Amino acid sequence: MKFVSWNVNGLRACITKGFWEFFQNVNADFFCIQESKMQPGQAVIETPGYYQYWNSAQRKGYSGTIIFAKEQPLHVSTGISGAYDDEGRVITLEYPKFYLVNCYSPNVKRELTRLDYRMDFEDHLRNYLTELSAKKPMILCGDLNVAHEEIDLKNPKNNIGNAGFTNEERSKFTELLQAGFVDSFRFQHPEEPDHYSWWSYRFKARERNIGWRIDYFVVSEHAKSQIQNTCIYPEILGSDHCPIGLEMQF
Repeated sequence: MKFVSWNVNGLRACITKGFWEFFQNVNADFFCIQESKMQPGQAVIETPGYYQYWNSAQRKGYSGTIIFAKEQPLHVSTGISGAYDDEGRVITLEYPKFYLVNCYSPNVKRELTRLDYRMDFEDHLRNYLTELSAKKPMILCGDLNVAHEEIDLKNPKNNIGNAGFTNEERSKFTELLQAGFVDSFRFQHPEEPDHYSWWSYRFKARERNIGWRIDYFVVSEHAKSQIQNTCIYPEILGSDHCPIGLEMQF
């Protein structure tokens, strides 16, 4: 099965920048979107052959997640165990052999004003994922808004303590992995540098590949042998993030 995840930084804007061409060419079984910035009905989004599952933020033009899935799930839920649902950050689809969780983690902001909120979110998310993983394999994907290790961004020394690379955020990601999960890309590419999924729009950062890897597929450790391939699509434009991919055997 092929999974794709992409923070589109506004789906309506991304559609004008080649979204559908990539969507059709990649032909994923599950296509997960973060930062859709829209509610259903604000634009005509037709996906023949796919079911659509939306979780939009209450605030218009903000956050939001979507999953396009070829298979209808057994169950759909939004938020984390009924909480954290007002910003449209989490969708979970349950299938006979796995759970798929699409997540857009909160940004702590430049002055770290949402750091406490983010820490609470992380604890609830980890507990939730652990509960799911105890039942069947779990796949978490999305913009998790953290570069875990120094290899995951171009200039780590200059960014220590900055949003997305604070000790607190990195430690929470470590706690998640220690709870029984693997970063699928690092599992397959443990020592490879210069693989990023987000670049600033400033200073020709993308052209110079001065980026961060903050988009992930995290998989239950007991299912890591089912990982067949992981990839990043840096050549795909349309957002300040690029899509990432995962193939698993179920």
